[in-house]
Amino acid sequence: MVNIGYHSARIQGQALRSLYKAVLGKWVNSSIQQTQTIPVNVYSLSCERDLPEQVVSIQSFIRYIGVPNTFTVISDGSYTDASCELLCRIHPCVKVVPLEKLLRPDLPKCVTHYAQLHSMGKKLSALMSIPVNGATIYTDSDILFFPGGIDLLNLVNPNDRYNYYLPDCSNSLDKRIIYEDSEKLNPINAGFILLKQELDWSFAIERLAYLKEPPGYFTEQTVVHLTLHRNHSKPLCTKRYVLNVEDQFIYPDKFASKEIALRHYVRDVRHKFWLNAGL
Repeated sequence: MVNIGYHSARIQGQALRSLYKAVLGKWVNSSIQQTQTIPVNVYSLSCERDLPEQVVSIQSFIRYIGVPNTFTVISDGSYTDASCELLCRIHPCVKVVPLEKLLRPDLPKCVTHYAQLHSMGKKLSALMSIPVNGATIYTDSDILFFPGGIDLLNLVNPNDRYNYYLPDCSNSLDKRIIYEDSEKLNPINAGFILLKQELDWSFAIERLAYLKEPPGYFTEQTVVHLTLHRNHSKPLCTKRYVLNVEDQFIYPDKFASKEIALRHYVRDVRHKFWLNAGL
């Protein structure tokens, strides 16, 4: 039996994305009415393929949370000059930096090797290179922010020195670098991280260095998972910071509302991103 709701949502999402992509330049030129500022530096790694999602994600952050000190888009190297210029037109706080200019020169060899093999290795190298000078956010480009994101104003409080992470809805870990069953508990998604202090990556990087087979898609997230737990980071509230795919096979978005702070539209529910993009 054909799931009409699921396929309708996918078709609508694809159509809305195509429409948005066609008018991207005009949409970016529309001003965002926001005067509230938030003392945080935001980073997002993305590519030319994800330009529409990246634009909408930035706009939703500024509209519902506030204007950050900077919103830095880290280009994986595929962004064209025209796309970089378009991103910078979103708001004066937005800038684009090539990944190679951000990277720390002292990254471990196993990380630079991973970056040469896989796009998720590039993400790991970016995460390890992001400077943490005060409250710092990393966000994937497929995250939409909602009015409940005003909660972040409290979380970036300088008196709170904890790092925060987005809990995952499944155990998407590379079990080759998980040595004990207890290390699988409380899985972390690497799509959204709020940092207050530099991370000590050495524990997880040592395991990556010992990995005999090539690292894969979930290796990066596992390194982040191990590192954030090792650094005593705190989970964000899953009712407000949403990563959930329970509504994958139905038409509506069960979780989008004015009360939530964000939703990470991972691959299984990516089409629902566009049902809430405000077109």
